[in-house]
Formats: sequence, structure tokens, C-alpha cells
Amino acid sequence: MRKSRAKKRILIPDPKFGSILVTRFVNNLMLDGKKSIAFKVFYDALDIVSSKVEEEEALLVWEKSLENITPHVEVRSRRIGGATFQIPQPVRDDRRTSLGMKWLIDAARKRNEKTMANNLSSEIVAGYKEEGAAYKKKQDTHRMAEANKAFSHFRF
Repeated sequence: MRKSRAKKRILIPDPKFGSILVTRFVNNLMLDGKKSIAFKVFYDALDIVSSKVEEEEALLVWEKSLENITPHVEVRSRRIGGATFQIPQPVRDDRRTSLGMKWLIDAARKRNEKTMANNLSSEIVAGYKEEGAAYKKKQDTHRMAEANKAFSHFRF
């Protein structure tokens, strides 16, 4: 039998914007426990975003980008009678934002620009405009769920 579900940790809002979502994003961005560096990279990226997109505030651009990248359905593997089926399922809200953040950060890390702040800002702007690698990942996930819609009656 599985253990009990892990307790949610209470996050402290970030110092600049007072947002728990920003803290969560920075925690995903952080490497080797270097949180202050991760905050610096994120804030620098938002400064670059504000220079690229003048019509809206940088934090709002980031939130809209994250919203554009978050998936609504995903496929889960389920073994039924010797065959493995990809079954589409709706994504929980918490997991949805978590996946969106991870996809945004992974796409930014794979970009080839000079600094991580530049990579992240470019990916944020691309997500805001509904393009880029992270947005493509969401589209692929939705396409996969659509293709396997016939197996949705196997949902548990």
C-alpha cells in the first residue's frame, strides 16, 4: 500500500513582488540550493522582458506566458490485459502549474543565448506570444491526448 500523501509546504512570498507563484518558480529554477542566484536570474529576466514587451508589466507577461504554457489534459499509461494504453486525463491545478513551470525552465535551459536570464526572458516572451519550445510541448501533449481520446473510457 502507498504511503500517505506528502504535506504541502508553506512557501514564503518573494521579496520584490510578494507572490508565492514567483517563489515556486524560483525554487524550480534553482540549482544546487543557490536560491539568491536563482532570484537574481529571474528578476534580470523580468527586466529584459519589460524592455522587450512595453505594453504590459513584466510580471503580468510572465503570468500570461505561464498560463499559455500550462496543459489542461495529459496522457497516462495504463496496462490493461497485456496491452499498454495511453489514457487522456485532466490535469490537477497544482500539477498543471508545476508542469508549466518545468517546461518553461527546461525550454529556457535548452536555448543558446549568452546568459540564463536572456534564455528565460526569450522563452517567457515566446510563451506570451504562444510560440516557442514550451508552448510546443503543451501543444504536443494536447495532440497526444486528442489522438488517444478513444481510450478515455479506461480512465480510473
